[in-house]
Order: sequence, then structure tokens, then C-alpha cells
Amino acid sequence: MCRNIKTLHNFKPPATDEEIRASALQFVRKLSGFTRPSKANELAFTRAVDQVTQVARGLLDSLVTNAPPRDRQVAASKARARAVNRFSSGRRIEQKVGETEAGSEGHSSACEP
Repeated sequence: MCRNIKTLHNFKPPATDEEIRASALQFVRKLSGFTRPSKANELAFTRAVDQVTQVARGLLDSLVTNAPPRDRQVAASKARARAVNRFSSGRRIEQKVGETEAGSEGHSSACEP
């Protein structure tokens, strides 16, 4: 779930409000354990997303660095290359099969609630 949260600082062009809100949504989903909240929790969930979005925007606006801004296209191509390596590795697939046979549900615990 939280694998969709991306680094947003020090890119050219800067992070958009939509990107910041998408990261805030993923963060609140992770914290709450809800992908979609029930009607009873919808107001609290939406309020949390709004507040996290606002705080994240304030954080990004206040961060300073001496490093040159990173190019979005270069970062995206590196991420795609990492994904290809991660998901095309026979070792990783064999490891997953072994975990499933050992009683695991086959889920990665890296970011799942």
C-alpha cells in the first residue's frame, strides 16, 4: 500500500498539489488500515487526508537544500529499471514460492497493514 508514496522534495518541476494529496492519502490509508473508510469514519478519514496534505505542503515549502533539483524523467526511468530488476528476478519468485509453502499467505509485510 505505501509503496505509492514517492519522494517529492527537490524535483524540477516541484511536486504538484495532486501528488502531495496522493501521498497523504496513502499515508492515511496506511495509518488507518482502511483503503476506503466506512460511512461512520469517512469524515475523520477525509479530514486526516486534508490535514496531512496541508502539513506535507508546508514541509516541502520549508525544506532547503544545496543539491541541484532532480529531473523527474531521470528519477522515473531509474524507478522503472529497479522495478524490472525487482520483479523479474527468478530468485525473488522462488523465495515467494518457498514462503507460501512454509505457511505464509504470500503477502509481503513490507508495507501492508
